[in-house]
Amino acid sequence: MTRTLTTEICIIGAGPAGLLLSQMLAQEGISSIVVDRQTRTHIEARIRAGVLEQGTVDALVEAGAGARMMAEGLPHSGFDLAFDGDRHRIDLAGLTGKTVMVYGQTEVTKDLFAQRVADGQTFLFGVDDVVPTDLKERRPVVHLRHEGRSVRIECDYIAGCDGFRGVSRKAIPADVLRTFERVYPFGWLGVLTERPPVSHELIYANHERGFALCSMRSATRSRYYIQCDLSDDVDDWSDDRFWKELCRRIGPETAAELQTGPSFEKSIAPLRSFVAEPMRYGNLFLVGDAAHIVPPTGAKGLNLAVGDVRVLARGLVRRYRSGETDLIDRYSEIALARVWKAERFSWQLSMLMHQFPEHSPFEKKMQRAEFEYIRQSEAASRSMAENYVGLPLEM
Repeated sequence: MTRTLTTEICIIGAGPAGLLLSQMLAQEGISSIVVDRQTRTHIEARIRAGVLEQGTVDALVEAGAGARMMAEGLPHSGFDLAFDGDRHRIDLAGLTGKTVMVYGQTEVTKDLFAQRVADGQTFLFGVDDVVPTDLKERRPVVHLRHEGRSVRIECDYIAGCDGFRGVSRKAIPADVLRTFERVYPFGWLGVLTERPPVSHELIYANHERGFALCSMRSATRSRYYIQCDLSDDVDDWSDDRFWKELCRRIGPETAAELQTGPSFEKSIAPLRSFVAEPMRYGNLFLVGDAAHIVPPTGAKGLNLAVGDVRVLARGLVRRYRSGETDLIDRYSEIALARVWKAERFSWQLSMLMHQFPEHSPFEKKMQRAEFEYIRQSEAASRSMAENYVGLPLEM
């Protein structure tokens, strides 16, 4: 026998985008049901990015889920670009008056879960066979199976926050959906270690052997990445091999300050740029990774998702308060305008800082010339800083 549930918004995906959307709607008295194929424990354990734009910080604070972030997060007023050992600091605060916050996405997810559970949010975890239907009808329906039973969720709108491989984007007809993609010919090998970071700010390095990034999750936990072949196996990378390669790429001066140790997480992530248009079909809205992916070089993934949530939440609040649909009708247009700018920045920084196997000596000289231009031009540094701290969300 099918169980029928009703709500105003059905949110597919209990990652940070779905959780934040449910929180922002609940603050305005708008009901939602959140469904996810994974368990809460699995979702909270995902290792993801950790650089938050000011707009993301503000959104979490306004949603009532920012107290621990403000207490434990690490504000950063700049970061370094390094090219074959030469360094240039991008002074975010001096050039834009803004900063970013280093606070892991894993912690953001935990904070949002704690808030939503405390507020009595309805969750369905471990679901399968999720199918959004009747998307052009007044009351769309999400069909799924939960704990061996068929469930039918009737709602006003569906928010697809279920990531790149989720079902939401696939529910848009192929003759409507357009996709744009750039797959990069390398991956990032990343490790987490319980050691203080090598620098109090992030270091992005371009070396003849490949890209490297020195990052952190706290004052005692460091996150490091190196560019690697997509064919590489994590098991082939011992901790000792990783540290030796990282030291080569960041240079002897920085390496001298590096505290190495055992890693407790190690993984290889492929890089891609991806955008799906439109981000709305009928009463289905795509949010975050369901609609767009950026290479992690620009630290834009979570921040773009939060931007989507802010636009959609504001539009839905207006719809339920006054009946006006102008903002949700323009959701795709508004969100995509910012998405493409962030895609451009992430692509630009990726092209600058990585070694591409197809690049000739000419392209490598162009990378160096671009680095020198940024280093010598305040305008170029300011442009990079403006994009890094987050472009305005225009509604």
